Amino acid sequence: MRIIAGTARSLPLKTVDGMETRPTTDRIKETLFNMIQNEIPGCYFLDLFAGSGQMGLEAVSRGAEYAVFADNSRKAAQCIEDNIHFTKFDKQCRFLNMDAVSAIRSLDGKYRFDVIFMDPPYKKELEKEVLTALKTSTILKEDTLIIVEASLDTSFDYLDELGYQMIKYKKYKTNAHVFLTKSREE
Repeated sequence: MRIIAGTARSLPLKTVDGMETRPTTDRIKETLFNMIQNEIPGCYFLDLFAGSGQMGLEAVSRGAEYAVFADNSRKAAQCIEDNIHFTKFDKQCRFLNMDAVSAIRSLDGKYRFDVIFMDPPYKKELEKEVLTALKTSTILKEDTLIIVEASLDTSFDYLDELGYQMIKYKKYKTNAHVFLTKSREE
């Protein structure tokens, strides 16, 4: 696993040992960042269920102003901190060793994010918990782009009731990226 583009291009990143995390493959990461390349320069990027921190670090390498990472695993914490130091992005990054919903609450009133990426464990409906927490949070802007990496059988049939709209769905062999924004008030 490595940084694909930008100022830290080709730097290898550590990964978390074991089967607790599923790092996004370089190919899928590259596809995703090609799709959102215009959103990244100057943005504030939130990486939830960050694992190794590779998504937020990729964003900073490609010109994001700042990235915040959240993961409640001790193994992930060490990995993310090591990767932040290794890429020399210490001043552009902040790590929170807590679950995603607690991180959202602790960031309320302090940051507003342009892009939020989450890759929660599959089949636990954690994305719904996070989207519910985001609904009342001040960290969203009117046009914040929320990207959920999910298994192909994950249902998002509740989006309307939570006030989100799906703007794009990118399917891969084993998973998908679901692109969401807050629904526009009519």
